[in-house]
Amino acid sequence: MNIEINTDNNIEGKEKMKVYFASLLETSFKRFEDKITHLEVQLGDENSGTKAGGDDKRCMIEARIAGIKNVAVISHADSIEKAVNLAIPKMKSALEHALGKIKTY
Repeated sequence: MNIEINTDNNIEGKEKMKVYFASLLETSFKRFEDKITHLEVQLGDENSGTKAGGDDKRCMIEARIAGIKNVAVISHADSIEKAVNLAIPKMKSALEHALGKIKTY
């Protein structure tokens, strides 16, 4: 499973963050590793130009699975780490749903 992590220009500590999140994602999706060919993660700060708070950090995870269309989820939180940690269970659920459809046919 190839993991690609991209950030917008408003995210600091990109390299350390990428290594940390790649390890977290690899561990989190271990049981799907024979199904997922590629995980792409987009991290960003949606209102970086303003100082308004809130859930402005965004994590989008897209899984490419051989034989079916891509599965994607998005989460928002007040920090990048929280956004990633919210997106992981969403993706697990989406993968279980998508892969469960295959087994029913």
